[in-house]
Amino acid sequence: KLSIATIAAAVAVATPTYAFAPQCNSAVSVRASSAVFSTMADSGVPPTTSAPADVNDEMIPTKLPSDVGFDYVPLAGALAAGDLAEADQMTRDALIVISGAKGKGRDFVYWTEVKDIPNTDLATIERLWNQFSGGKFGYSVQKKKWRQSKGNFETWCKKIGWTTQDGDVERKKRWFGASEFTYDVKKAPEGHLPLTSALRGTSLIKKLMEHPVWDNDDWKKAP
Repeated sequence: KLSIATIAAAVAVATPTYAFAPQCNSAVSVRASSAVFSTMADSGVPPTTSAPADVNDEMIPTKLPSDVGFDYVPLAGALAAGDLAEADQMTRDALIVISGAKGKGRDFVYWTEVKDIPNTDLATIERLWNQFSGGKFGYSVQKKKWRQSKGNFETWCKKIGWTTQDGDVERKKRWFGASEFTYDVKKAPEGHLPLTSALRGTSLIKKLMEHPVWDNDDWKKAP
């Protein structure tokens, strides 16, 4: 087991990459580093703080397998510390690497590359999100909501809290300075996190929901 302090140090030195959507022109300073973030609708910056979590050091796993040698310790640390905004970004960054997109010189994932994401890695990411959200967040939870929505993207977005009412108009939530998303386990609806960009369309989300790792419950087995 690793202590939160040890993992937090690893989080601090982790190098951020860009999210699924390509860079936009709106660069902002977050935690002394310049980065650009994208959501399913617009670009902006996530909040710099999340609701604190009360996590015992003994709960933090150290066996975090990866078929491509990816280091999931920073993600574990962010989730253990309750820094969901950081963990959300780290998750998108991880998929860019483990899908092979980063190796091709891109900082976003094509939907056709989802099949290249190893089951082992997606399972590791999912166990972490599942553990530190009490089963409330993660792709498997989103998959459950996807089935309940019969694959209807708009219905699914409503179920997981990715929409908001703006007067008489219902729209997708966005980031403009302060995020409209909820980085709080107690307040957010089931499946709210992690976020996935639909800036290039919904195919990426659909393919993540259809990934073969969700065909059974083997991903739940701790290594």
